[in-house]
Amino acid sequence: MVSGEPEPPLPTDAFAVDPAAADARPSPIMLPPVENPVWSGWDLVLITVLAVVSVFVLQVGAVIAEQRLRYPRETFFDVVQKVSQEPLLLLVLTFLMYLPVAVFMVLLVEGKYHARFWPAIGWNWPRSQWKLLGLGAVMLIVLNLLGNLLPMPKDTPLEHFFDRPRDAYLLAVLAVSVGPLMEELFFRGFLYPVLARRWGVGWGIVLSALPFALMHLPQYGYAWAVVLMIFVVGVVCGVVRAATRSVGASFLVHVGYNGTQMLIAIAYTRGFTHMPK
Repeated sequence: MVSGEPEPPLPTDAFAVDPAAADARPSPIMLPPVENPVWSGWDLVLITVLAVVSVFVLQVGAVIAEQRLRYPRETFFDVVQKVSQEPLLLLVLTFLMYLPVAVFMVLLVEGKYHARFWPAIGWNWPRSQWKLLGLGAVMLIVLNLLGNLLPMPKDTPLEHFFDRPRDAYLLAVLAVSVGPLMEELFFRGFLYPVLARRWGVGWGIVLSALPFALMHLPQYGYAWAVVLMIFVVGVVCGVVRAATRSVGASFLVHVGYNGTQMLIAIAYTRGFTHMPK
C-alpha cells in the first residue's frame, strides 16, 4: 500500500463467523457418569416396598399358623412374641422373603429394561477370590479388636440363634450364601450405582453403607457400637465395589467376613455343641 493513499474499506462480513467453521470447532468433553444403571431410584423404592410387604405378610402368616396349630388359646400378640423367639422359623422366613425380591430384581432388569441381569448389575466375577475372602477375614479380626474399645452389648437377639446346633448351622449356611448375596445385590448392585450417578462415588459408598448397617439394628438389639462396625463393613464393601466395578468382589469380601465370624463361633462352641451359658 503506497503511503498517502486511502485504505479500501473492509467488507462488512470480514469478522463474521463461518457457520461451517463454527460447527467444526471441538465441543467440550463430557465425561460419562461413574455409574449408569438402567434402573432408577423409583425402582429401588419398589424393591424396598416389596421386601417390607413380604416380611409383613410372611410374619403375619406364620403367627396365624402357629396360633392355630400350636397355641390356640394364646392371643395373637402373645404368639407374635413366641414367634420372635424361634430362630429356626425366623431363618426360614428370611429365606422365603428373599425369593420374591430376587425374582422381582431379575424381572425388573430383564423384563422392563431388556438387559441381561448379571452384566447389568456389574457382577464381573473377579480372579483374586482368595485375596478378597482374606480381606473380609482380616476386616472381621480388626473390627473385633477395635470392638474391645466400644460398649458392646452383652446379649443380643442374634446370639440366641446359637442356642441350638441346628439353628446355628442353618445360620452359618445362610450367612455365607444367600444372605450376603442378596444384601450385595441390593446395596452394592442396585443402590450404590444410582447414588454414585447422582452424587458421586464417595457419597454413593457412604449412603449405601448406612441403610445396610441400619437394617441389622434389630439383630443386635439396637446397639449402636455393633451397627457402627457393620457400617464400616458396608463402606469397605462399597470401596471394593467401586474400585473393581464388581458386585462379585464385594460379595466375596462379605462372605469372608461372615464366614470367619461363623468359623470362630464354631471353634468357640466346639462345633455348636457346647454353648456358653
